[in-house]
Amino acid sequence: MTRPPAAIVFDIGNVLVEWHPERVYDPLIGETARRHLLKVVGVDAMNLSIDAGAPFAQTIADFAAAHPEHAALIRMWDSHWGEMFAPEISGSVAALRALRRRGVPVFALSNFGDESFARAESMYPALREFDARFISAHLRALKPDPEIYAVLERETGYAGAELFFTDDKPENVAAAEARGWRGHLFEGAEGLVARLVAEGVLEPGDI
Repeated sequence: MTRPPAAIVFDIGNVLVEWHPERVYDPLIGETARRHLLKVVGVDAMNLSIDAGAPFAQTIADFAAAHPEHAALIRMWDSHWGEMFAPEISGSVAALRALRRRGVPVFALSNFGDESFARAESMYPALREFDARFISAHLRALKPDPEIYAVLERETGYAGAELFFTDDKPENVAAAEARGWRGHLFEGAEGLVARLVAEGVLEPGDI
């Protein structure tokens, strides 16, 4: 019989809390213009630089200044960020807390900016409930770069199949599985809970 994983690793955005910039932009400019703003103008790349450690507010202000024709929309990444990062995914938070009640170590591994993560944990206390948090801006490494996974292994002492990881992006799950971690592509809290039960770290009545 396969042993249960020793520790559970959660992504944050779209696993514990929904992340949907389109909720802010689409009612204002529509899907096509929003996709252009994020992909062509480069707001997605701007945000990735924040996740890699660039200062949140200053990076947004500088990017807005560099793109004056889109400046008002770009500045909304700061002013309306709390609307993009919402709401909490209650079933996932319930799973996190059930694991803690059972004494299973739980870690966060997330691409997140320094200042934006401070905002996030002030909005959602569950983000403070991990045994350890591995945040890209703090580590200057981004998923799916192998280094950020290696940092978690070194600092926790767990590796390979001892670790179970859930993330909403296939490439991030694949990078974990390449290191021998057990991976779960997050598509909803119900599926995550079912997998945790199947892995033997939760019981059906825990949530």
